[in-house]
Amino acid sequence: MIALNIAFSGSPIDRADHLRGDAAALAGLMDHRARLLLMQGLDPLISDDGGLIWGSLADAAPDTELVFLGLKDGRAHFAPVPGGSDVGPPNPRLWQAMSSLSSAELAAYGTARALVGWHARHRFCAQCGAATVLTKGGWQRNCTACPAEHFPRTDPVTIMLVEHQGNLLLGRQPRFPERRFSALAGFVEPGETIEEAVAREVLEEAGITTRDVTYVASQPWPFPSSLMIGCHAYTDDPAITLDRNELEDARWFTRAEVEAAMAGDEDAPFIAPPVTAIAHQLVRWWLGRG
Repeated sequence: MIALNIAFSGSPIDRADHLRGDAAALAGLMDHRARLLLMQGLDPLISDDGGLIWGSLADAAPDTELVFLGLKDGRAHFAPVPGGSDVGPPNPRLWQAMSSLSSAELAAYGTARALVGWHARHRFCAQCGAATVLTKGGWQRNCTACPAEHFPRTDPVTIMLVEHQGNLLLGRQPRFPERRFSALAGFVEPGETIEEAVAREVLEEAGITTRDVTYVASQPWPFPSSLMIGCHAYTDDPAITLDRNELEDARWFTRAEVEAAMAGDEDAPFIAPPVTAIAHQLVRWWLGRG
């Protein structure tokens, strides 16, 4: 069994679901011992030693909505919901900042980012358009005008390695850094199983028919809030028909070429996906299984 280091998983904060619906209990936890994750919009503030910065509830701006992340060391932990103008795409500097976080801190931040980002984008009811209010500690929003209840969503995404006779199919999007290739991926559509989504996405993007889809591992991905479902599949026909609207390029790589890329060899034919992405862990799994 190959141990995978899945970024954004393994938060040390107990979500304490039993407290979410108890308004009195939550209010009792909002004291001087409570901790607030300090953020600038959706990005974390990073200390000089490279960790998250936790303040007190007194650090929250007036009228800021607070999301209850859970309990750690007997203290409640919260995160502030940013204004609607502060929920744009990730700042390029964010990736460098996150590289200094421990795995536990990265997981705690990922949960906070996904939750507060959802709240910032869902201040109005999708059913009637009226304002919504935070409830259950931030794990729900209720409409102020109709009975609608809204819950934080997670979008399932399949990300897959496709294999043919010991070679691996990888692709690149135009937004990738130069020479980077990664696993193909796409959102699961309504009415699909994971296996069907894998088959459809690979066929749409690369024109390749797959078989024997298996699950490998998953990763929460808070940009903005997805669950990456890592899979592996085989194909009997390696001929690629590229959809240029989806991919800039897709190629088959030998095991030796993949090993060189994962080792950071400057002469490798491509740059491997970053270690924080599940694609990197999937490739590690593929190499390790032989």
